[in-house]
Amino acid sequence: MTIKLNHTIVNVRDKRASAKFFTELFGLPPAKPFGSYFLTVQLANGVTLDFCDADYKPESQHYAFLVSEKEFDQIFGRIQQRGLDYWADPAKKRKGKINHHDGGRGVYFEDPSGHFLEIITRPYGG
Repeated sequence: MTIKLNHTIVNVRDKRASAKFFTELFGLPPAKPFGSYFLTVQLANGVTLDFCDADYKPESQHYAFLVSEKEFDQIFGRIQQRGLDYWADPAKKRKGKINHHDGGRGVYFEDPSGHFLEIITRPYGG
């Protein structure tokens, strides 16, 4: 099968603030404009996140990212440095903790528009 996800639009309250938050936290190059509507963030697997200003309050979405152990340490360090709330679980019952599912590490946190982001070092079920 050759079907691959190419991009997804991330509706946010402020595309500049959300794209900057994301790229700085994940240690990625700054977002690039695509037309007048989007700020595009390139991920390692060829997928782009296209941040777009919504003229309504966007519904919270969940985005999970597979990262290396080293990247986890770097990103999690930035989460802690910024004093962001984080959880070990999607129900937000284990605040201030990380999980160790499938022998890896994972943590959930929110972006400025309320999207629920997750970083994991092992795919679930692996």
